[in-house]
Amino acid sequence: MLLQTERLILREFEPGDWPDVLAYQSDPLYLRYYPSDSPTPDGVRAFVRMFVDWRREQPRTRFQLAVVLRSEQRLIGTCGIRVNDTQLREANIGYELDSRCWNRGYATEAARAIVAFGFETLRLHRIWSWCVAENAGSARVLEKVGMRREGCLREKEYFKGRWHDHLLYGILDRAWQDPKGSQS
Repeated sequence: MLLQTERLILREFEPGDWPDVLAYQSDPLYLRYYPSDSPTPDGVRAFVRMFVDWRREQPRTRFQLAVVLRSEQRLIGTCGIRVNDTQLREANIGYELDSRCWNRGYATEAARAIVAFGFETLRLHRIWSWCVAENAGSARVLEKVGMRREGCLREKEYFKGRWHDHLLYGILDRAWQDPKGSQS
């Protein structure tokens, strides 16, 4: 599977992608919103292998793609969609990006492409996501792709010595088709 945007290529992961993932996942800025303090080569290899293995699922319901900067042909993150319920046509999205690429619109561009894939190719009814409440950048990405804040899970996750809230976001197919219309 391959998705292309103006500045990005979203492609299937390959086993050899793990060093690039390890590099950005080891950055303290990236790690601020994750429970891990330092990823290991073996852990990141397993992380990438999981995405490679998802390609063999039939029917395929999980798509996690490497985000590659077109201009440099450099892997800068990952973005994906996972169908939670085929009958209800519901899925969730997630993304992560090298902190050196934050605040340039890349996460929004990748997330918009994966949401479009969900609605236009997978024919989903609802797509949702979440972020750590303090991660204002991630919340902005979800809002920019048309998602609406649906709630807050208080003290949902414990890491780095304290509890963290999660914000929940969602978008319906009709809101994607008519962004000026109502999501209700």
